[in-house]
Amino acid sequence: MTLDPVHFDGIARLAQRIDYGADERDHRQFADTVWQEFLDPLVHDGRVVLEPLESVSKHVVGLETAALCDPPYPTEHGLDAGTINPTVFKNGLVIDIAQAAMSASPSDLDLHRSRTVVATVHSSDATATVEEGWEPFDDGYSRSQAVKVPPLPRFAEGVVHALALYLAESTHALEYAEWVSDLLVLDGPLYPRGLLRWSDQHPDLATFLEEEAQPAEVLENYVRLVETFVDRDVPLVGFVKNPATRVLTRTVRAKSAEAPWGDDATFFTRILERGEYVEDVDGDRWERDTDHLTYTGWFRSRGGVDHPLSAEGDALGVDRRLKPAVYEVCFFVIYDPRDDLVYRVEAPYGVVRDDDTRSALTRQLLQNVAVAHGPPQSIEKADELARISANEKRSLRETLEAQFETAARRSYDEKRWGEEYA
Repeated sequence: MTLDPVHFDGIARLAQRIDYGADERDHRQFADTVWQEFLDPLVHDGRVVLEPLESVSKHVVGLETAALCDPPYPTEHGLDAGTINPTVFKNGLVIDIAQAAMSASPSDLDLHRSRTVVATVHSSDATATVEEGWEPFDDGYSRSQAVKVPPLPRFAEGVVHALALYLAESTHALEYAEWVSDLLVLDGPLYPRGLLRWSDQHPDLATFLEEEAQPAEVLENYVRLVETFVDRDVPLVGFVKNPATRVLTRTVRAKSAEAPWGDDATFFTRILERGEYVEDVDGDRWERDTDHLTYTGWFRSRGGVDHPLSAEGDALGVDRRLKPAVYEVCFFVIYDPRDDLVYRVEAPYGVVRDDDTRSALTRQLLQNVAVAHGPPQSIEKADELARISANEKRSLRETLEAQFETAARRSYDEKRWGEEYA
């Protein structure tokens, strides 16, 4: 049933009752003030949480120019993992299954065929057991593992999902690291951000993160991955499609300066969006320049979930074989005006401390975004390889139901919205 016009107008009139504060010009001006005065470096409680590798800078390049430039890295690999999403069964089991895949450009069919599959299992029954250990399948091209998650009933679904996803991704990346000769692009952040965020979400999750071995084992895989690529002098980056950090925003607010944006991505959008105000029948209207990509210089991040891998952090107790500063998260932000979206490109300091490498990575990722009109084709291809379709998820759940002689717990949302909701 659709809204009647009178109901639509009644809802729309609610906007007239909301004072949204300062206008757009003031918001843009304050963002510029933060950009020019706060970030070199950004300090919180006496600790540097964000600082430029060179200087606080922003740049612009024509979309056509970026698209037509010769990519500095002739081959590029992408990595992604997909899951069936956490499934709760009536017998108390909570399971998620993830598969990771690596893409290659130009294509490598043997590499594309290979998979790493991880099933994480939580059980409310203390007598339940899981036969752990890796098992090959598909004539040795792929391997799978089942892992039992320690009891954490309130957060079982989130924990099994995060551990399955990150364990599959990191294990696959390590297994096939030697296949990468020029550049590896992870679909997502450099480190398991969803897992590292547990320390801020709830005391039980923070305790699990600190005391259980599994989160540290997952993080160790990413630490070893960074070491592998730094030792081989091959660049490794993470491409974050939906950056959701709030380190800059929280720090600005802590300095008694009201930050009129919800997160750091919105701040960088304000800083990087180009355009001008033009006169219109209803007053001035902002007209965006859609012919150029804009981007920041590189920053080093030591705040929020990036703190554990900073030189000051403890990396959850994981042994770091290189100097701690090598692992620190560095990033730059790309703004694509065609979709009004920002992307965050992350790399370890050990990779981008070299000026030439940093410049080459910047040109490579700008060219990728300009050509693909979005995320690089390497991770889009990896996403296609790793994705588990809605029909496949349904079939896998039915297979698990038969294996466990039980049924998956259904929700009303699945009835209302269909299998795609799950």
